[in-house]
Amino acid sequence: MNENIRTLPDMDGRAVAIACRDGVTLGGHVWAAPGGGAAGTVIVNPATGVAARYYHRYARFLVRHGFDVLTYDYRGIGLSRPARLRGCRYRWRDWGELDFDAAVRFMRDRRKDGPLLVVGHSIGGFLPGLAESATLVDRMLTVGAQYAWWGDYAPHRRLGLLLKWHVAMPAATAFCGYFPGRRFGWLEDLPAGVANEWSFRGRRFERSHPRHERAKALCRMAAVKAPILAVAVADDELGTVPAIRRALRYYTGASRQAVLLAPADYDREAIGHFSLFHDSHASGFWIDTLLWLRESRNPWPSRLIGP
Repeated sequence: MNENIRTLPDMDGRAVAIACRDGVTLGGHVWAAPGGGAAGTVIVNPATGVAARYYHRYARFLVRHGFDVLTYDYRGIGLSRPARLRGCRYRWRDWGELDFDAAVRFMRDRRKDGPLLVVGHSIGGFLPGLAESATLVDRMLTVGAQYAWWGDYAPHRRLGLLLKWHVAMPAATAFCGYFPGRRFGWLEDLPAGVANEWSFRGRRFERSHPRHERAKALCRMAAVKAPILAVAVADDELGTVPAIRRALRYYTGASRQAVLLAPADYDREAIGHFSLFHDSHASGFWIDTLLWLRESRNPWPSRLIGP
């Protein structure tokens, strides 16, 4: 490792506004690497109900290793939350079709050379295929990427998760006009459309689209050519191996690999769905991700799982 890169001070992101084609403006930050971002550009896609600021430490890490980075909030979340969340019509699918699409075009307009990479966490690893501009992406790393069909939840946690996300969440959403995740201490608040799309998601994601739009959504997914490395974690109750495989099957035009990591691989007792983006993983998992982002090499060849 280049010691000069490793010892660079933390860089602060520059606040940016990203215009979507339907007139919605997203808030985010661009993190510019010294030397022009020779390693390429990374777009970080958050999990559902997780503000982009959670990924800022990972963004700083990538900057220190030569990447330009975009972190941003989907509509209805964090810096992209409207003054009134109740009654807004934002949907989960909008985050891919409109928000991620705008993020890709924003970064490609900013810099037209070098590889364009995506790190997607949870739903953020599935959404790219909904965007027309996803064909501009060169490579993707996904972590726990799935679209939250209840049948894929870890069996020993399935009942509790069903009650939480498919009973309590839609009931609270119906009462409040949005999901008050902060009051529950579960997530950021969510637009009603997003919460209900999660709560009532079926085995096939496209069934949440109007019937006449389903074929187009599937074609967009199939059009993605970027190689994908999908990370699953053995104790992730949401991003289980069946869930990861189900999501990957939609990317029929891309080269796909999936790996199953265990907490013991990083000397941990637990990792779960969220902690790989905590900076306690900077000297382990974060370092490993650089091999894929820089060189398209799987850092965990002994952990491959089948289709």
